[in-house]
Amino acid sequence: MSENLKTIRELADELGVSKQAIWQKIKRDTSIDLRQFTSTKGNTVYVNVDGQKTIKSMFKNGSSTKEHQHKDDIDDNEKDDVYDQDEVKFLRNLVSEIQSEKKELHKLLDQQQRLALQDKQLLEEYKAEITDLKALTMAPHDDGEKEVTSDKQPEPENSSPESQSKPKKWWHFGK
Repeated sequence: MSENLKTIRELADELGVSKQAIWQKIKRDTSIDLRQFTSTKGNTVYVNVDGQKTIKSMFKNGSSTKEHQHKDDIDDNEKDDVYDQDEVKFLRNLVSEIQSEKKELHKLLDQQQRLALQDKQLLEEYKAEITDLKALTMAPHDDGEKEVTSDKQPEPENSSPESQSKPKKWWHFGK
């Protein structure tokens, strides 16, 4: 046969597709009458130059199966990249929210600890005051009575120092 004729197998190898892919393209495109571009010897189909150009043009638009699969893989990867980018943005936002909540929780914990410390200090002060008050109320007085400091009245300011220093003597004459 002539050098310008190629088998379907040779075209498939050249285009990087399978023989079945070429036959399926030809079957789908009803406008192509393959008989005008081919000749058959035995079970082998030979395609002339015009048929080769037509078949090649069919695959240029849709590319080869291997290229198409590779393109699909790339498209899937690009889709995955888009999904991955969206996921990354979502996760970054989530991390940012969690960090701000964490900061707020730290502030609240710090505030709670300061309040607990203040409560503890107040309790210690109250305990010390109660202890002092108990000690004062239990202290014995000269005549055996208990002295209560909170019941004491201050002495009048208008009394003179002489009247305070001199005790009055009372004479009692018996009958």
